[in-house]
Amino acid sequence: MKIGLVQRVLAGYRVPFFDMLADALQGNLEIFSGESRPDEMIDHSRTPVNAKVWKGKNVHLFSGKYYICLQMDIIKWLTSWNPDVLILEANRRYPLSIIAALWMRIRRRPVIGWGLGTGSGLDFTQRWFLRFFDALITYSNAGAADYQAAGFSPDRVFVAKNAAAPKPREAMPQRIIAASWEKSPILLYVGRLQERKRIDLLIRACSALEESFHPILWIVGDGPVREQLVEISATCFPETIFWGALYNESLKEKFDHADLFVLPGTGGLAIQQAMASGLPVVAAEADGTQNDLIRSENGVLIRPGDLDHLIQTIRNLLSDPIHLRKMGEASFRIVRDEINLESMTGKFIEAIQSVTA
Repeated sequence: MKIGLVQRVLAGYRVPFFDMLADALQGNLEIFSGESRPDEMIDHSRTPVNAKVWKGKNVHLFSGKYYICLQMDIIKWLTSWNPDVLILEANRRYPLSIIAALWMRIRRRPVIGWGLGTGSGLDFTQRWFLRFFDALITYSNAGAADYQAAGFSPDRVFVAKNAAAPKPREAMPQRIIAASWEKSPILLYVGRLQERKRIDLLIRACSALEESFHPILWIVGDGPVREQLVEISATCFPETIFWGALYNESLKEKFDHADLFVLPGTGGLAIQQAMASGLPVVAAEADGTQNDLIRSENGVLIRPGDLDHLIQTIRNLLSDPIHLRKMGEASFRIVRDEINLESMTGKFIEAIQSVTA
C-alpha cells in the first residue's frame, strides 16, 4: 500500500518524523512539497532517508491572512506516485488540495486531513472543505474538539500530539539541585526569529530580572527580525547571546545546558524538544498544542503579549530552583511516556488503518 503525503514545504524539523513514518510503512511513503518564500528562511538542509520526496512547484499569492499557495503540479505527482491513501494539510489556503482530493475520490481512495483544527473559522465553507476528508489528524485535543464540532465523528478524528524528538534513549541531563543559584540561570529560546514569536518581550523580561537573578539569555534560530532583536538586546540586555540556527548535537547541547525554556509568542514544536532534555517550560497560549504539553507540574502558560505576566512567571520559577528542577523532571517523563515521535507515528498509522479497513 502506497501513501502520499502533501506538505507546502518540507521543513527540516519534520524530517525525523517522516523518516520514522516511512520506516513504519516499509518505505512506501512519498512526500510532495515545494519551495518556501525566500523571506521565510525555512531550513531545507535536511532530507529524508527512508521517505521518498517529489519536488513540486509552489506559487505564492498575497500575504498575511490573504496568503494562498498553489501547488501547481500536484496532479502530475499523484499520477506518478498513484497513492492508495493521500494525506493532505487541512488548510483552505491551499486550494489545489481540493483538486487532489477529488482525484482520489474519483478512484474511490481515502483522503486524510492533517491540521490544527478549525479555530474561530468554523463556517459553511470550512464545513464544506472538511467533507473531502475520510478522517482527520490533529495536533491537540483542542483541535479534535474543533473537528467534532464541525460534524466529524470522534472515531474519525485522531490526535497525534506534535513532536520533534523521539523517546529519550538516555537518562535526563543532570543539573545542579540547590536552594539558590550558584551561577547565572540560563534562559533558552529556540525557533524562528520573527515578529509573532515576541522574542522582544523575553529580552525585556530578562532585563527586568537582572538585579534579582542575573540571568543569561540564549537565543537559537534565525529569521527576518534578527537584526532588530540584536539592537534591542544591545541597549536593553547585553547578556543575550545569539547562537544562530543550530541542529542535531549542537542544538541538543544548548537544551542540555539551559535551566528554563521560554516561548513568549506563537509556535510550539521546540517545547517538546526542550522537555526531552528535562527543561521546565513557559509558553504563550496559542493554537491549543501547548495545552497538551504544558501542565502545572512542568510549566506555565502565559497570556500572549503580556510582559508583566511573563516577568512575574519567570521570577516565580527562578525563585525556587529546587521546584524548578522537579518541573524539569516532569517534562522529561511526559516526553518519555506520552508525547514523542513514536506516539505521533503510531497515531498516523492508526488513522491510515482506519480508512483502509
